[in-house]
Amino acid sequence: MGINWEGTPCRLSWCQGLEVLDVGNNNFNGTFPYWLGFLPELQVLILHSNSFHGNVGTSRGKHLFSKLRIFDISNNSFNGTLPSSFLQCFKAMMNSTENKGKLQYLGESFYKYSNTLNVKGVNLEFIRVLTLITTVDVSNNKLKGEIPEVIGDLVSLRWLNLAHNNFIGHIPPSLASIRELESLDLSSNKLVGQIPEELTSLTFLEFFNVSQNRLVGPIPHGQQFDTFEKNSYLGNLGLCGNPLSKKCGDDEAPLQPPPRMVQDGNDSEIKGTFGWAIVGIGYGCGMTIGLVAGYYIVIVRNPVWLLRLARRLKNASNRLF
Repeated sequence: MGINWEGTPCRLSWCQGLEVLDVGNNNFNGTFPYWLGFLPELQVLILHSNSFHGNVGTSRGKHLFSKLRIFDISNNSFNGTLPSSFLQCFKAMMNSTENKGKLQYLGESFYKYSNTLNVKGVNLEFIRVLTLITTVDVSNNKLKGEIPEVIGDLVSLRWLNLAHNNFIGHIPPSLASIRELESLDLSSNKLVGQIPEELTSLTFLEFFNVSQNRLVGPIPHGQQFDTFEKNSYLGNLGLCGNPLSKKCGDDEAPLQPPPRMVQDGNDSEIKGTFGWAIVGIGYGCGMTIGLVAGYYIVIVRNPVWLLRLARRLKNASNRLF
């Protein structure tokens, strides 16, 4: 029996300056704590590895989660869709210039904050978390529906993990707008269609995984996509091209047409002559053998028959000419 999170929230009036809330790896259950969105300074929200369930979202209100930079609700039982209106609350993730060039750490005013985050498929422990780090991790839940196009508005995201859910539809080409994206994990969903060619513009992308989906068509090439190995694409029977062994139609060697006796153009005389030459050779060989055999039979054994045949051929020749 888990701890009922809904019965233990702190009074909002006591938490107005809270920057970090990490309750990961506990036994909490309950629905999504939307009321946390009213904490004006909250930059890190980590709920991973609990027993939370229900829809992900917020109540109506302005400036909800407006300073949030790290959002990790992985390894729970959240279901429903990932609402566009919810992602649009993450204003700090929409500003690619804020804090650029400033080496700052979360919690610097109060304490040294550390945490473990899933980065590029590996759990890494951060002794101090830079304000430059921005991540959304909703992996290992039961989320469904299409991936919202507005996710491309989170232009300062570094790591995005939507793996192991039930997302359907196409991969949004708008993801190409997240220019500084370093890790993109969309594996183990039900995504269809092709991998957008636009994603090749993500020059900082170091980790890419779309395995175990229903994707089809050629794998894009160029930039970072030339560095990803086949594990990034396994489980998509319709994908083709390097680094997979399955070649696309354009890459396959064309089947050679069967030889023809006559072709169009200047070729035709050569091919026709070559064909008749083969016939002539065969005919000549047969005739030679026939003459040798005939010589033995006709001349040696029966010369009178040969004379009669010669007369008949001469008469036939006179009638023709």
